[in-house]
Amino acid sequence: MRESGFGGGHRVYAITGVLGSLGQMAWRTIAVLNVLALCMLCVTRPPSALLKITFLAGLLLVWIGLRLAWRRLSAALDLNRCLLYADGLILTDQFGQWQGTAAWADVTHMKHTYGAWLFTVSHRFELTRRAAPPITFNVLGPGPDLVKELQARAARHEIPQQNVHIRVR
Repeated sequence: MRESGFGGGHRVYAITGVLGSLGQMAWRTIAVLNVLALCMLCVTRPPSALLKITFLAGLLLVWIGLRLAWRRLSAALDLNRCLLYADGLILTDQFGQWQGTAAWADVTHMKHTYGAWLFTVSHRFELTRRAAPPITFNVLGPGPDLVKELQARAARHEIPQQNVHIRVR
């Protein structure tokens, strides 16, 4: 990773874009549907149920294995990461290249939009900067550490924050 110009150590967090959020929803929906199909096969016991249960259980295990392998590979290659420094942040894209940087001194506003839909909790951040286009990224999970860290850094640097909660009914 090339020199950032930000001082001190940094912490690395997983982030994603819109397509990554949609992909995550698809992963989780397919996993839930697979578990429901397994339960239905166990309850109804159709002909050749053992073969069908074995196939679906194997499919679920392969699905989980692929998710774990992808999680390890993307962490090792710094794909879709937020490198959070004391005086700024760096975002990497799906290829591990720098997508954007922002020094806290240049950030004028932080908008945090969050909500839950289809088995996925998503936090979208938009950082408005002086003389540069805004940086946007998503963080998945019900209470990721990155959300708390970004809000604390924004408060420390006196950056105005706006929190928007999306309720899906």
